[in-house]
Amino acid sequence: MMSPMNLKSRLTKGETLIGTIISMPSPEVAELMALAGFDWLFIDLEHGPMGFLEAQRMIQAVGGRCDSLVRVPENTEVSMKKALDIGAAGIIAPKVNTAGEAAEIVKYCKYAPEGQRGIGATRAHGYGIHFQEYVARANTDILVVIQIEHIEGVKNIESIVAVPGVDVVFVGPYDLSASTDLMGQVDHPEVLAAIGQAEAACKKVGKPMGYFGMTPESVKPAMAKGYQLITCGTDTGFLSAGAQATFSALK
Repeated sequence: MMSPMNLKSRLTKGETLIGTIISMPSPEVAELMALAGFDWLFIDLEHGPMGFLEAQRMIQAVGGRCDSLVRVPENTEVSMKKALDIGAAGIIAPKVNTAGEAAEIVKYCKYAPEGQRGIGATRAHGYGIHFQEYVARANTDILVVIQIEHIEGVKNIESIVAVPGVDVVFVGPYDLSASTDLMGQVDHPEVLAAIGQAEAACKKVGKPMGYFGMTPESVKPAMAKGYQLITCGTDTGFLSAGAQATFSALK
């Protein structure tokens, strides 16, 4: 039951993939975002009030329309295993600050001999029906995204991007700004310099990058620089903006 979209292969081909954050535990909301045309969904288990069952229901709701990456609540073996077992096309690991942390994450996402991902009768391989087919392709097809969202991660970026199996480096500008005591000032020269350091390291080794912004205008500069895994807006943001606009128009 590997996702038919295969985000990893599309990134390898140089495509720019547009996604959005889903934080509400609603299959209908996920389905609406897929129908809107997004290439992929960023299902947020780190900040969103949901668990793996709700995430699975959302992945099922968008099956065949777009892929889903799950941001795990913590960078543990159990979290990685569950996110992949419910059928995610890959994981997003928050706040990775060292090469050692990155290597552990990759290990949890890969079956032996490349890693130590556990084996169970799960949705990812049709509860065993497509087990051999899935296992044969999983290590190649699963996307491992690590987030650089702290100044310590930036300081160690050269060694982090050298870790085999790290597919995408995703910059988290808001948390990165907070780690430099410039919370929310994502356009501050110091924050931009840190992001630039990450960009240079990724460009040197040909590593795709990801970026988040609330508006199209905020992500277009990253797209112009060649960022491929773009996340724009959130489900709650779309709902809030639409509701407020409607109310204001009728007030």
